[in-house]
Amino acid sequence: MNAPTALKNLLPVSGVQQGKELVHESAHLHVTGSATYIDDIPEHAGTLYAALILSPVAHGELIGDGIDREAILREHGVVAVYTAKDIPGENNCGPIVHDDPFLAAGKVEFIGQAVAVVVARDMLYAREAAHKAQVLVKELTPILTVEDAMAAGSFIMPPKGITRGDAGAAIANAPHTIKGTTRTGQQEQFYLEGQITYAVPKEDGQLTLYVSTQHPDGNQREAAHALNLHTNDVEVICRRMGGGFGGKEGNASIFSQSAALAAFKLQKPVKLRVNRDDDMTITGKRHDFRIDYEVGFDDNGRVLGADITLMSRCGYSTDYSGPVNDRACLHIDNTYHLPTLKLVSHRCKTNTQSATAFRGFGGPQGMFGIETVMDEIAMTLGKDPLEVRKLNLYKDPAISGTPDTMTTQYNQLIEDWVGDQVIDQVEQESKYAERRQAVQAFNSQSKTRKRGLALVPLKFGISFTATHLNQGGALLVIYMDGSVSCNHGGTEMGQGLNTKMAQVCADGLGISVDKVRITATDSQKVPNASATSASSGADINGAAIMNATMQMRERLKPVAARMLGCAEADVTFANNALHGGGQSVKWADVTKQAWLDRVGLSVTGFYMTPEIKYDFTTLNGRAFYYYCYGAAVSEVEIDTRTGEWWLKAVDIVHDVGRSINPAIDKGQIEGAYVQGMGWLTMEECIWDKKGKLLTHGPSTYKIPVAGDIPEHFQVSLFDNQNHKPTPFNSKATGEPPLMLGLSAFFALRDAVAASADHQVVVRMDAPATPERILMACEAAKAKAQVQVAKA
Repeated sequence: MNAPTALKNLLPVSGVQQGKELVHESAHLHVTGSATYIDDIPEHAGTLYAALILSPVAHGELIGDGIDREAILREHGVVAVYTAKDIPGENNCGPIVHDDPFLAAGKVEFIGQAVAVVVARDMLYAREAAHKAQVLVKELTPILTVEDAMAAGSFIMPPKGITRGDAGAAIANAPHTIKGTTRTGQQEQFYLEGQITYAVPKEDGQLTLYVSTQHPDGNQREAAHALNLHTNDVEVICRRMGGGFGGKEGNASIFSQSAALAAFKLQKPVKLRVNRDDDMTITGKRHDFRIDYEVGFDDNGRVLGADITLMSRCGYSTDYSGPVNDRACLHIDNTYHLPTLKLVSHRCKTNTQSATAFRGFGGPQGMFGIETVMDEIAMTLGKDPLEVRKLNLYKDPAISGTPDTMTTQYNQLIEDWVGDQVIDQVEQESKYAERRQAVQAFNSQSKTRKRGLALVPLKFGISFTATHLNQGGALLVIYMDGSVSCNHGGTEMGQGLNTKMAQVCADGLGISVDKVRITATDSQKVPNASATSASSGADINGAAIMNATMQMRERLKPVAARMLGCAEADVTFANNALHGGGQSVKWADVTKQAWLDRVGLSVTGFYMTPEIKYDFTTLNGRAFYYYCYGAAVSEVEIDTRTGEWWLKAVDIVHDVGRSINPAIDKGQIEGAYVQGMGWLTMEECIWDKKGKLLTHGPSTYKIPVAGDIPEHFQVSLFDNQNHKPTPFNSKATGEPPLMLGLSAFFALRDAVAASADHQVVVRMDAPATPERILMACEAAKAKAQVQVAKA
């Protein structure tokens, strides 16, 4: 199907499902405990269990195979043990660059890297044997930090950059300049369902893998390559995940291939489920960034030039670090026009877990950098940060007189700008001006408690930056009783994708949602599917389903026209019936007649996102199909004596276009904000000097809980529609709202500044833990005292 065909028929057909707040299709199964996850699948007779032997050092050369195979085989219940040399094909789980073995070969490059797979008759036996096994390794000196990597010239790929105008000259000639460094931390995905695969051998050398994965196609191809099988020999099935957040986009292959290897070798079903500690030790996190900046600006706070260097800790292999860092470069502007810019991005190689995909995929880190700049400009000039943010927004060329003010640093013209309107709406709904006065009044009366307020906007581009991934497929099947089965390439991880897809399918056929069943994602039903990531799930898979329903309508129109005695062009689909010539015939009657007439009742749909024309080597061109916009106001309170803090209120306005399901979208917005707030305020990965992750479980790694959510948490959907033809003219909601959590961090910075009467510029890295808040307060007060003494 060519792009013009794909662009047609993406508006609602019956319109009944547009904006309908249906309950999540698995909600009743979730609350009753009957939803089937991988570990709930009934096990086949003879199932064995696997566990991974992990490297105890961050960098070293393996001695021999790295294990004492005979000693491990003597352990109680152990059936087999496999290392890299037992892999018949390619030893790789790198999703882009094949530099990432799923079992270490010759060397280890981080603490927790899988060295071998132990298989036993019981899960406990496998884990005990893996835990007791000694890894034979000659330890080498590791590189652990961004600073170490920069000094050693250790990179996973060459640096990239963007140059727009002469930033150096603009900064040198600017009335004011700031220069500084800030850091963002890592973040653990902390999905509820851990990494798991159940590998089941089938006849004639085939293999079925039940995997908790965001990318079944990746697991299928990589397992086939590892075992020297054809891709059609391997089937990957995923009905649902208990969360993913990017952590199951590429990392699931470590576990799926290890289980597949064992099952293939033994010709027995093998289950591999890691516990939380091992999961967090093995898998990658969100990239942590060091951001250096020098910025020139005028007396009002308008940015004239910016020189920004991004340095991210990528870990030992490439993984998704290329596109993650690229997206940070593409979102360094957020909602702001930067007239001159020098941007350099370094991708640092370290002996830590390979940093991987995480909701936002580099966008949050880039936005954190520019929002730090906006905040610091405001502090330097003694202005409200909102005033500075508004001043630097992208502007309509009709007002500015030049298209440059609506063109990004990567030369994409913004065609759907509503960022200023979104900001205005949340400013009014939150009563920002009144709240600002109230916060100032509180702070003037309170000596030890201080409050902060921040309004932070967002602009987030939607599309895979790897152009070829912007495609989706679907399989639509209608049975003679009128019930419908629909399969698509996306995966359900709790985000409500299947609910939306059922609505899209039902609307396209003019039937009620209860007649549609969305079936488990299966690599043998919809092949070559892109990962469910980049906030693309509803867009590309929904469009593919609409393409399938369009084809099916054309097949059914002649049948209905004969039954109704009207022209085919007059047939319409609505309310579980087909209509024409002033008459109606039931949907089920038409499908039964179609079967009798030998009309095919199954069809495949396909969609490719058009207009993307982007050169990832130069970071230039049309990288995104469209943009999402949002803004959040957060109010916080801190105790300046302890660093404790409380989130008092949140107001959000977010652009989702014409929502397919507002209830699901609002749930995504709320959850994304909280996850973003957690990344920036409390979730902290701590490592020792040898490269061991110390925060590898819920006892040491803190994520937000219900008690962290304020009573006032208001979410409004911006009244808008996507100017691009997406399903129902909706917009993506998966990743963009996470960046709304930036407002919580900058509200905390505002509160810290209040501890020194807003007399000094506050420097504070993320996450803003109580310890960092306390130290920032002490530093700000000490700096203010020095200034008073000098005066």
